Amino acid sequence: MKCEQEQRLRHIAVDLREDIVRIGHTCDFGVHLGGSLSLAEILSVLYFHVLRVKPDDPGWAERDRLVLSKGHGNLALCAALARRGFFPFEGLDQFNQLNSPFSMHADHERVPGVEASAGALGHGLPIALGMALSSRIEDASWRTYCILSDGEMMEGSSWEAMMAAAHFGLDSLTAIIDRNRLSLDGHTRDVMTLEPLAEKCRAFGWTTLEVDGHDVTALMDALSAEVAQEGRPKVVIANTVKGSGVSFLEDRASSHFGHLTEEETHQARAELEEMRAQIV
Repeated sequence: MKCEQEQRLRHIAVDLREDIVRIGHTCDFGVHLGGSLSLAEILSVLYFHVLRVKPDDPGWAERDRLVLSKGHGNLALCAALARRGFFPFEGLDQFNQLNSPFSMHADHERVPGVEASAGALGHGLPIALGMALSSRIEDASWRTYCILSDGEMMEGSSWEAMMAAAHFGLDSLTAIIDRNRLSLDGHTRDVMTLEPLAEKCRAFGWTTLEVDGHDVTALMDALSAEVAQEGRPKVVIANTVKGSGVSFLEDRASSHFGHLTEEETHQARAELEEMRAQIV
């Protein structure tokens, strides 16, 4: 049964990549490609295995909350929400078009299932912290998850939130760091050294796990609510590849934002078909 679930999640991750590639071609202005592609398995596991949500009732009081702090990954988030049934999939064809609710960054006001609007990096974890505190005050069972980029771990507000979450013992809070080691400006090691990231997270009082962010089995295990320590928030450092699944976008800062030509789209689709064929 678990093997079947793993296969299903891997197929969904390919589906999400195909969505990103398609919109990366149809949206003339360009989209955030690399950081959306690196989220495919993370969002697949969260929305189709971990999160308790009701797509037909986005405001369900007992739902789990997911904050996309790296808001420029909104294309991947919207694709996951559409495939999960929060809104008609066809609407994504208008991504980043005039009057479309689907913009470059997550928009809580206009998109069902989006828990927090995003823009400047470093805001999401403080918001998730507040949600987790609310859950405790209400004596509720729902959990809060927050996806951050490794680039935004350069922001002081992220570390302030980590310190506060440990202080308050928020064991219902899980952070996932998309550790693709690249930002718009280049490698994180050159922009602002983050290592030793895992040791820093542990020193801040978080249960810290490090996994392959493209391995759905590892993500399923790490994100399980059973893998937790009472009184300690949890962070999963998901080692990923920016642009994962499309060879000419992989591990390149230039894939952060762009438009796919007809020829590039054809190549990307062929590579994703090969990725799907290798799922056993």
